[in-house]
Amino acid sequence: MTPIARAAGRLLNNGRNDGPPDLDELWRDFNRKLSGLFGGKGGGSSSGGAGGSPDMKGAGIGLGLIAGVVALGWLASGFFIVQEGQQGVVTSFGKYSKTVDAGFQWRLPYPFQAHEVQPVSQLRQVEVGRTSVVAATGLRDSSMLTQDENIVDIRFTVQFTIRDLKDFLFENRDPEQAVMLAAESAVREIVGKSTMDSVLYEQRDAVAADLVKSIQAQLDRLKAGIQVKNVNLQSVQAPEQVQAAFDDVQKANADRERAKNDAQAYANQVIPQAQGEAAKLHERSEGYRARVIATAEGDAQRFKSVQAEYQKAPQVTRDRIYIDTMRQVYSNVSKVMVDGRSGSNMLYLPLDKLLQQGGNGTVTVSTPQPTTLPEPQTVPGANDPRSRDNQRSRDGR
Repeated sequence: MTPIARAAGRLLNNGRNDGPPDLDELWRDFNRKLSGLFGGKGGGSSSGGAGGSPDMKGAGIGLGLIAGVVALGWLASGFFIVQEGQQGVVTSFGKYSKTVDAGFQWRLPYPFQAHEVQPVSQLRQVEVGRTSVVAATGLRDSSMLTQDENIVDIRFTVQFTIRDLKDFLFENRDPEQAVMLAAESAVREIVGKSTMDSVLYEQRDAVAADLVKSIQAQLDRLKAGIQVKNVNLQSVQAPEQVQAAFDDVQKANADRERAKNDAQAYANQVIPQAQGEAAKLHERSEGYRARVIATAEGDAQRFKSVQAEYQKAPQVTRDRIYIDTMRQVYSNVSKVMVDGRSGSNMLYLPLDKLLQQGGNGTVTVSTPQPTTLPEPQTVPGANDPRSRDNQRSRDGR
């Protein structure tokens, strides 16, 4: 029993006799319980040297056991679990130590080391462009000036993930605020270099792509440990005072695009037809040209062959040419010539074939009257060889 405990017991006994039990008695009961727990003998006075030794030994063992349990619990507090899609950062006395991935991890217990777990694959989002109106200008915070000195109101969201957890936690005090400031700076720079029509209508998608690149470049310079995934333009419009006029302009541009598309569709339909007609006429003209040339060459060859035969027998050749010509001429005529000098009483006319050859026209049958041929006259100099040569030359021509 310590002197302090005995003094406290005497004070309590002197103050009230009906108070709580004496501290000495409580201490003896505690020693007996510890002795019974660890195999020691209970009882005995704590004032004697030999009687107090087992109690103090048992108390020491109990305290050691309690200290061991506490130490194991303290060491076990260093275990932590990192879920899939997360990363953890371990710090030693507040200073960065290492980055751990998903799994069952351990660090030195507090106060030596601590840890922080963040979802690195989660898509985070920051809205840029507040709708509050600035009293000094009467415009919104999302309003900005274009290159052609017009005002445009832009609101958008920036989606990002954590690329480097160390930089995300230790390089910037507020990473989301850094993203917002970088986005505002980037959008004002891009809009300031563009015209209002291009921002509103023509290059709206290009503005979003340029924003991704510019925001990422600024965050990389700040070592924010952030990867920008996408920029979604929520609202791109003119101020309310001139919104109606810009709506009319947009409708006119839409009508222009529609008329342009209709004209292009008509051109796509007419031009191939014209090209097809041109190609058909070209092919037809080429065919006509080839046919005419072939006909002319054939006529020339036939004339040469006729000329050779004519030089051999002029009279026979003339008669043959005459007969062939008359056959060719009368083959397309519905009139039938019958020789009445033959004296034949039987005459057969294939009228069905004649009608087929002459079409639906009328077939006329005529009998030529016999004519008396004039007597041949004697031409002076006919027996002259030179005259015969001249006549042969004329016949050849």
